[in-house]
Amino acid sequence: MAVAGRGKGEPMKWDVDPKLEPSSEAMRELGHRVVELIVENLQTLSDRAVSRTGTRAALERALGESAPRLPRSPDAVLEQVRDVVLENMIHVDHPRNFGFVPGPSNYVGAVADFLASGFNVFAGTWLEGSGAAQVELVTLGWLKQWCGFPTRASGVFVSGGSQANLTALMVARQDKLPDGPGRGVWYQSSQTHSSIGRAFRVLGFRQDQSRRIEVDSQFRISLDALSRAVASDRRGGDEPFVVVANAGSTNTGAVDPLVELRRFCDRENLWLHVDGAYGAAAAVSPLHATLFEGMGSADSLSLDPHKWLYQPYGLGCALVRDGALLTKHYAVHPEYLQDVAASDEEVNFCDRGIELSRGFRALKLWLTVQLFGLDNIRAAIVNGVVLAEHAEACLRERARFEVTSRAQLAIVSFRYLPRHHPDINAFQLALSRAVIEDGFALVSSTVLEGKTVLRMCTINPRTSGDDIERTIERVETIANRLDRVDGQP
Repeated sequence: MAVAGRGKGEPMKWDVDPKLEPSSEAMRELGHRVVELIVENLQTLSDRAVSRTGTRAALERALGESAPRLPRSPDAVLEQVRDVVLENMIHVDHPRNFGFVPGPSNYVGAVADFLASGFNVFAGTWLEGSGAAQVELVTLGWLKQWCGFPTRASGVFVSGGSQANLTALMVARQDKLPDGPGRGVWYQSSQTHSSIGRAFRVLGFRQDQSRRIEVDSQFRISLDALSRAVASDRRGGDEPFVVVANAGSTNTGAVDPLVELRRFCDRENLWLHVDGAYGAAAAVSPLHATLFEGMGSADSLSLDPHKWLYQPYGLGCALVRDGALLTKHYAVHPEYLQDVAASDEEVNFCDRGIELSRGFRALKLWLTVQLFGLDNIRAAIVNGVVLAEHAEACLRERARFEVTSRAQLAIVSFRYLPRHHPDINAFQLALSRAVIEDGFALVSSTVLEGKTVLRMCTINPRTSGDDIERTIERVETIANRLDRVDGQP
């Protein structure tokens, strides 16, 4: 079977030599065929299964060959990529993928990545990529504006929320604990993402230097509990230095009380870092900006444009309110880079993070905004929030479902109450696995207040209300099938 594309059914000509440069005709033909594969995938995605996971043995048989000494046929290789590599995966951009945090992506962003890779842009220094650096400055300026940060703030694009959190928290440690971790203590709620703990581990902190603060009924950090913990640590000789707040937690979409946290951190001389990897970019929507009041007063913020802003993986961002601190704590100037030293008007983004070799990540966000416009992006954000509210309404109409956290920021959690299975938590895990294996849709599980629950995240702009309704019906059908005793319903 020939790969879809121009000249379908005809083998692609492919003559290469040690220069590793195909003919212009061959390059164009390969590009056309790859574009056709991408477009075909997007056009047929909703008709296909959300997930397919191959076994290691099967994939080893299909892909475990030795490296070929001579060129293979592009048709055969692309078919192998399409039918084996790209089928054995969870399609995170599928309109019925509601698990974890989907990655909706968009075709324009993919084209931008193709352009950036095709031109092999080095985006580490102004000398080597001034155009790329200016695009990054412009897009960072947009994000600062949307998130309420001042113009003096600075930022850097990274691979995702994990690296963005690490980038920002290193600045917090250097600013507040210049002599090292010592007896420094950080504070986070029970809903904080695991990347925070990993970042502190990388920064040299022990687990016993963290404080897990309880949350209120809306899964927001408790200010009273936080205040007690800080006071207790100071009495015990520890050194509180940073509070990590959520701007859209992964479990429930909860936004911590950012205004009150800013006041508290000012009184206690603490750094306020906001983990907005999931939710912060939704502040682009005027209808939802009030949810994030106070976010722009944080000392640092992480956010992921590959979530709410619909970019291909991976695109995260770290913003620091006092922009000079990023360069102060990251810039190094070895003698072999003396030729790329930046003037006051230039920016070397390698001086704002851990990467010297950096790809041109900013292009995809810039091109997406240019070609879709903010109004369409904002409408997509509103749609995602409304879809979760619709899912909550559908769940409440069914007697066997219990909503465990209301819809907020496009996340709703729930569980099925079985008639015959006494272990409700184990039932939710079995139900989640069965839904994934079924392939029609995908929901994932988590734990809230000791309860194992299911959750749906509805940020994909291609998702419809019908997708929501059919997914809940399918989950209910599968749950009813599992909810049996000795094979009897």
